[in-house]
Amino acid sequence: MDVITTHLNADFDTIASMLAACKLYPGAVCVLPGSQEETVKGFLVQSAFYNLPLRKPREIDIDKVTRLILVDIRSRARIGIFGELIGRPGVPVHVYDHHPDEDADVKGDLEVIRRVGSTTTILVRILKERGIPIAPDEATVMMLGIYEDTGSLGFPSTTVDDYLAAAHLLSCGAKLSQVSDILARDLTSGQISLLYDLIQGTRTYTIRGVEVVIAEARREEYVGDLALLVHKLRDMEAVSVLFVICQMGDRVVLVGRSRKPEVDAAAVMREFGGGGHAYAASATVKDATTFQVRERVLRVLEEKVIPRRTAADVMASPARTVDAGDTILEVHHALTRSNINAVPVTRGGVVAGILTRQVVEKAVYHGLGEERAAEYMNADYETVAPETEIERVEEIIIGKNQRLVPVVRGKELLGVITRTGLLLFLYDLRDVEHPGAVEDVGAEGAMAPRKNVGNLMRDRLPARVLSLLRAVGECAERLEMKAFAVGGFVRDLVMRVDNLDVDIVVEGDGIRFAETFAEEQDARVRPHHKFGTAVLVFQDGFKIDVATARVEYYLKPAALPTVEYSSLKQDMYRRDFVINTLAVRLSPEGFGEVVDFFGAQRDIKEKVIRVLHSLSFVEDPTRILRAMRFERRFGFTVGRHTLNLIRNAVRLDLLSRIPKPRLYSELELILKEKDPVSIVRRLSDLGLGTSIHPALALDKAHLALLGEVQEVLAWFSLLFLEEKVEKWAVSFLALLDPLSPDDAKKLAKDLGVRSRVREWVRICKDEGESVILRLVSTSFVSRKIIYDVLSPLPTEVILYLMARSKHPDIKRYISLYFTQLKNVRLQVNGHDLLELGYRPGPVFKKIFDHLLERKLSGELRNKKEEIAFLLSTSPPTPTPEPKTPEPGRS
Repeated sequence: MDVITTHLNADFDTIASMLAACKLYPGAVCVLPGSQEETVKGFLVQSAFYNLPLRKPREIDIDKVTRLILVDIRSRARIGIFGELIGRPGVPVHVYDHHPDEDADVKGDLEVIRRVGSTTTILVRILKERGIPIAPDEATVMMLGIYEDTGSLGFPSTTVDDYLAAAHLLSCGAKLSQVSDILARDLTSGQISLLYDLIQGTRTYTIRGVEVVIAEARREEYVGDLALLVHKLRDMEAVSVLFVICQMGDRVVLVGRSRKPEVDAAAVMREFGGGGHAYAASATVKDATTFQVRERVLRVLEEKVIPRRTAADVMASPARTVDAGDTILEVHHALTRSNINAVPVTRGGVVAGILTRQVVEKAVYHGLGEERAAEYMNADYETVAPETEIERVEEIIIGKNQRLVPVVRGKELLGVITRTGLLLFLYDLRDVEHPGAVEDVGAEGAMAPRKNVGNLMRDRLPARVLSLLRAVGECAERLEMKAFAVGGFVRDLVMRVDNLDVDIVVEGDGIRFAETFAEEQDARVRPHHKFGTAVLVFQDGFKIDVATARVEYYLKPAALPTVEYSSLKQDMYRRDFVINTLAVRLSPEGFGEVVDFFGAQRDIKEKVIRVLHSLSFVEDPTRILRAMRFERRFGFTVGRHTLNLIRNAVRLDLLSRIPKPRLYSELELILKEKDPVSIVRRLSDLGLGTSIHPALALDKAHLALLGEVQEVLAWFSLLFLEEKVEKWAVSFLALLDPLSPDDAKKLAKDLGVRSRVREWVRICKDEGESVILRLVSTSFVSRKIIYDVLSPLPTEVILYLMARSKHPDIKRYISLYFTQLKNVRLQVNGHDLLELGYRPGPVFKKIFDHLLERKLSGELRNKKEEIAFLLSTSPPTPTPEPKTPEPGRS
């Protein structure tokens, strides 16, 4: 039995979420674990226009629940009897919620957690994506849930997704008039009396520069919809931070509302066993008086309220700067002279970018000291105003890894905030708990949100792979090492893209780990001691790449890297793009925890490709091709600064300096993508064709040929032939089309192309024209001629010629060849001819040609018909009998 449940004191968002969840889980039973708000209770009693299968907790046999669906809640303590099911084997838990993460949250087997205004929004979006219809009455209830939790789409917590969900519900027939009537309810006499007492019991406190209002009241009986009264009180008194303390019978109900980032209402309520959002939260306290609760609220606020600080409080002024026209060497001297690690680059007195010591020193190391600062400055930066709140500065420096933030008013540079300056500021506030603050990831040395993808790994990875990853972590721990899954495997996992190319980085001796693990798993290991890497090959053929955490540096631009051992963070810093710097902890404790030093999750969310430093393409120009490939594959955009660096690398013609085989590896990967033409077109826009070969301009006609190749390959796929074709190689042949025969063959050799593909290049260049010419110049092209001309050629070459030819007859001939002629074979062989009495010799070829021509034309269907035709048209010549000698002659 599937059960859908939620939190105690259900509201309209809860009811609407349960209704939406019923459409996702047909046949599920809805159970409210406790009481409902008074208005919700009345609504449920009076509304019979939809059939929500509501049951009471006592009606449920807890042992018969096979799946638990939680909506608008993740707290085990607030779901009543269903808390017993959490962690029970054989009872998966699905969670849909919009509340902030808390340490005690239930970990679901399926989790859909989004920062939106209401949980209903999340479920409506899923219903829309799956094309599940919503009836008008259902849409009205769901709209009610969204409107209540977002203040009719007016609360600060409201997001674009909430508006889109409301728009979809409106298109499904939701009745806004009914929603308005239900929400705009009149207060009862008891509520009016309580509201008056709350107004009379209001006091204002100033805590760390923030004004906080606390209102108190007492009632012997329970008064419903206290949250409604709190909203009315806040609006009447124009209060930004309000806490209402109301004693009702033997308990005190505490409700908090905050419009200021300095006060996190949920953080306060957690001290009382409650929860909620930073802007709206509540708690219930037993065995305490309103006085005791108020004094404790004040003490908690003294600890929790963040003193209001701005950029002006942290910035250093005046700021040291360098000019965009300065050389890298001049910038290096300026940094050393001032003992600073980052500096604003100005052009005409206006900030144009930022340069860091790390980039400058690498540029000098690579002999680029005479290049201008403008060429390698980071032009993709953010600034703040003096009045900008410090949380925004923290987001830029820590969240976006920008080492220095210019403080400007208009175009005037007032000062700078450095990473060190910010950390010193935060150190002074170390005794204050920051709402929503990130936590230290430990030995890796970076601050990042703690996110665990253990459940995601369980959902998306084969059980065998997941088991191996757990074993990797356990083995590393026994060896007193740390192991992490890294790179594209983790990136694609987070993006829900299938990828089983597992890369492991070990903090320790990677080869020793690989050898130990291989022995435990009965696997083979291929070590590469120079780079500290190894490949594990298991009995079932599955492979895992293992690397020692290392740092790479380049003796010269475009050279292969020199390797030194280092930490995970430094290993991630050597990666090509930020999106590839994610790691997942494999240790038994913390398995599945994401380690994100450089904001990879942010870049994935924003769909942007950025390099980690300005010399990335100088050190490895093949990253340019990789950037173009990832951009198209994932539908991302190359960041502005990264694109500027690519253009600069093209200007320096860095691609021409790398060994051709490395270039070929990237080209082959591009041609294997689903849409290689769009990537090649992007290379053309950047002028990269001539870096591969001076004659490869990648002009309009060349791109058109590559596009024609894709159409031919699509056509060939629809034939559903059993033959395997290297489709990328057909595109490669087209890529070399503009080159002369000698240039094409030489480039193929220099690139280190496999011998078979090099032979295809030779055939195309040496024989391709003659093939086409023979077919178009013959007055009558029989099926036999088509077969004779095309059958000696590899399929890849024929497909290239089909795409290249503009003559419609050529395309028709090749189409006929693949669909009807290619697999035609004679069943009669030489042995059969001997048995039929034919003398061996040149006549055999004539016989076979004659038979094949007839069979290609469809006249002969089997061996019997082949023999019959042969005997009727060309019977074997009888062998003459030897003459008998006359008597008497010898």
